[in-house]
Amino acid sequence: MPELVDCFWEGGGYGSRRDCRPFRFQAYLPDPIAEWDEPLAGRAAEAVVQATAAIANLQQAGVGDDLEALAGPLLRAEALGSSFIEGLRASNKRVALAAYEPLAADGTARAVASNVKAMERAIRVGIAGTDFTLEDLLDIHRVLLEETSEARFAGIVRTDQNWIGGRGTSPADAAFVPPPPDRVPELLQDLVNFVNRDDLPAVAQAAVAHAQFETIHPFGDGNGRSGRCLIHVIFRRRSLTPLFVPPVSVVLAASARRYIAGLVYFREGRADDWIGSFADALSASAAATHSLWEQINSLLGELISRAGNPRSDSVARKIIVGLPAQPIVSAEIAADRYHVTPTAARAALNRLQEAGVVVQTRAGRRRDREWASEELFQLLDAFEYGKADQGTGPTRRPAPSPTRPPRNRRSG
Repeated sequence: MPELVDCFWEGGGYGSRRDCRPFRFQAYLPDPIAEWDEPLAGRAAEAVVQATAAIANLQQAGVGDDLEALAGPLLRAEALGSSFIEGLRASNKRVALAAYEPLAADGTARAVASNVKAMERAIRVGIAGTDFTLEDLLDIHRVLLEETSEARFAGIVRTDQNWIGGRGTSPADAAFVPPPPDRVPELLQDLVNFVNRDDLPAVAQAAVAHAQFETIHPFGDGNGRSGRCLIHVIFRRRSLTPLFVPPVSVVLAASARRYIAGLVYFREGRADDWIGSFADALSASAAATHSLWEQINSLLGELISRAGNPRSDSVARKIIVGLPAQPIVSAEIAADRYHVTPTAARAALNRLQEAGVVVQTRAGRRRDREWASEELFQLLDAFEYGKADQGTGPTRRPAPSPTRPPRNRRSG
């Protein structure tokens, strides 16, 4: 059974006199899950079956299409949605430019771009065909944070206490206090063992692993984003998503309170409620993906028509079709991707600009320019953040994120 462990706060630091005094508090110690074998109740079992079928149908629908054109936007949507849950909001264009030229990007855009990289690393780990290890988890976390302002926490398991909610100066009035740091290594190894199982429905396994990870909160920062990367490690390991990442974080961001409540349900022993809610979000993400793909296809058709219906083997058409996978294009990038000279690629991009298909992202030297489709960025922003705003209303505040003393307050 999970238990509350008595801990001692030594005091000091910043905050009120009460927060600076020593006091006792309780941290939550969850049950291990490596041998988890709870049967799913009817509602949760049905939701898992439906989500599994919806994700399988999504993968099947992509067979025969240009997989890269959809896989890229979906992976970025998942990373942007995951970042949004932690209060990190950046447009698709800002994130694409941050990936293209990191040194010129602002801190938020770099952080979200790093989340895209971490998601890509999680996918590679999932398809490796080897057992998942603690080092794999640390590597995903390292990629997430190593190029951000929180790089000091990258790939390092915490050695002090953190907490969620409250005023941030001590765990005195925290909403939730994760396990003491000396219990984290054994809990992480137990989690790794659970991830390596293959005898559970993949959707239920991902739901349980994610909730357990968030309960452990093993890092000084980046727990929420790393924990959502873990979902996709499991999906790829279990071959549930061989082609596309279902952007479940976009749906979770649209109902952040329900998402947080689900994690609380898991800690309270109501695993079925959490698994059912998570499965519903997956089904919704699959349905949203079908709609997004139709919109992308429609836009690409319109852009091709606007460009004068160039031949299928022309550089111009290849650039248009490749925009979802490569949203920022320079002559050098196009030349490398489509095996033509930079001169030919630049000429094609100039023609597309004249036709109103792409625009230059910013002024620069004539031979050092990049182009993008503003319409594609707007479409993707509407899919990701439009859905999130729809679900939360104009006064949405970021979901509560774990906190530590002022030197490390955010750990989402």
